[in-house]
Amino acid sequence: MAPPLLTLTDIQLTFGSTPLFTGVDMAVHARERLCLVGRNGSGKSTLLKIAAGELEFDQGERFFQPGTTVRYLPQEPDFSAYATVMDYVEAGLEEADDPYRAQLLLQALGLTGEELTGNLSGGEARRAALVRTLAPEPDILLLDEPTNHLDLPAIEWLEKEIAGMRSAVVMISHDRRFLENLSRSTLWVDRGQSRLLEKSFAYFEDWRDTLLEQEQLDAHKLDRKIVREEHWVTHGVSGRRKRNMKRLGDLGKLRQQRANRLKPTGDVAISVAAGETSGKLVAKVEKISKSYGDRVLVKDFSTRIARGDRLGLVGPNGVGKTTLVKLLTGQLPPDSGTVKPGSNIEMLVVDQQRTVLAADLTVKDALTGGGTDIVAIGDTRKHVMAYMKDFLFLPEQVRTPVSRLSGGERGRLMLAMQLRHPSNLLVLDEPTNDLDLETLDLLQEMIADYRGTVIVVSHDRDFLDRVCTSIIAPQKDGTWTEYAGGYSDMISQSGGGRDDGKLPGGPAASAGSRKAANMPPPPTSTPRGASKLSFKDKHTLQVLPGEIEKLEGDIAKVNKALAEDDLFDRDAKRFGQLVRLLEKTQSELDQKEQRWMELEMLQEELEG
Repeated sequence: MAPPLLTLTDIQLTFGSTPLFTGVDMAVHARERLCLVGRNGSGKSTLLKIAAGELEFDQGERFFQPGTTVRYLPQEPDFSAYATVMDYVEAGLEEADDPYRAQLLLQALGLTGEELTGNLSGGEARRAALVRTLAPEPDILLLDEPTNHLDLPAIEWLEKEIAGMRSAVVMISHDRRFLENLSRSTLWVDRGQSRLLEKSFAYFEDWRDTLLEQEQLDAHKLDRKIVREEHWVTHGVSGRRKRNMKRLGDLGKLRQQRANRLKPTGDVAISVAAGETSGKLVAKVEKISKSYGDRVLVKDFSTRIARGDRLGLVGPNGVGKTTLVKLLTGQLPPDSGTVKPGSNIEMLVVDQQRTVLAADLTVKDALTGGGTDIVAIGDTRKHVMAYMKDFLFLPEQVRTPVSRLSGGERGRLMLAMQLRHPSNLLVLDEPTNDLDLETLDLLQEMIADYRGTVIVVSHDRDFLDRVCTSIIAPQKDGTWTEYAGGYSDMISQSGGGRDDGKLPGGPAASAGSRKAANMPPPPTSTPRGASKLSFKDKHTLQVLPGEIEKLEGDIAKVNKALAEDDLFDRDAKRFGQLVRLLEKTQSELDQKEQRWMELEMLQEELEG
């Protein structure tokens, strides 16, 4: 195999007194498709900046093959030095680059190049930054959240463009479908270190869960071993001093190993304050239309929204999704037609554009409103420190200004601020922006458990598939059609639409690309078939604690016998028998403890 184009070896970096990386490795080969995954705050974006040469590290080594060209797409590109989009794009080109490719990419993404950089929307800024990054066709592309602020047609176009490029690609994204369609290997940045899975992101979550389960088993076994050794220290220290001192030293090492153990980051505790129950009918919509001048955004649309519905809206930016949501929720009157709201509606709009977050506002003041340490969550009260912990904020961040938070932290702060208000109609506007995958999972669970009605505007295909019971999509001339099911169901029912298999995002193209790459199909995420433990497993789970306790007693007796004065000198044969018995009993105990942990986890999974 040819040597990698880029190598990061044992990268270490500390901010203040907190180590971010304690030993991260990454290798990027020619035409690689590598995705970086990890929790918000794990350092994914920082690692990409180190790879791009934009950030120095404390220890380690960064090596590029001579002549390697690299382009980096930051989360928040800086346009301040450029008047127009074309000025910004051309500044990223070198003499050998083709300027006509930049013009073609601008046209493909709906830009002319004449747009003033000071007037760009979030989607336009992201498209301009993509053109500047993709146009040179470098050896390595480093992409940090490339799908942020893009609509579905642009995301599907980007997938197709990247799939056809010869560049190696390292990408960070919260968009599961995007990662599944493009990645071939996955680098997990976790607790300051990195672990590589040489398979696509489709396999990552099962692999990660297996590793974390094994860590939990190992930690449990270590704890049990320390308990046994501490019992020996208390009740069994006697006999030969040399042997006892060595064993005491080993106990100290075990305690140090436990103290140094890196525990997995806790989960976000997302919950929403429940309002009073709404009526069964949330809204009855009949033939509504809305126009602005000659432009028709909504034409003769009708639907009924019932309590408990999960409604998703999709479509290109500017097609009228926000207008339709405001019509459905009574925030905007239609030009014609009627919207009859249901009874007892308490609406909450979660604005994921962060527009209500002032840059100089601290985390504490954002959550409490200032002047107090208590957060009101519906009818309950909670100390701000405890509420911050639910959303994975550290105590030292209590006075951190919003301007110093990462994109993912601002997303979690926005959720924490808004979900504390009681509601029975929840409107989520692009809720997935900047959130890590684990937080997205919990957001999906929150939506599933929410007792009210949910309306979601999103470009995240996987998120829509997981949470929605119906999808409303635009057709043409202001007409909208509602489809039962999620995004994939909408594609099937509409006969393909934009996602007809010709784009990487489509089901047919995705399967074809895997076949061409000689890759096995991704594992399914369906739960185990059984809904409860078998009789045999249930019986085993009941008797194992007693068996474990008996084995621990046997081990204690053997240790007591081994601790007798001069046992080896008096009876070497018996000493050898006791050592072999101890090894056998310890091995049996380890097996039973592992089986007990596996059954406990399985029972929790089935009952949860």
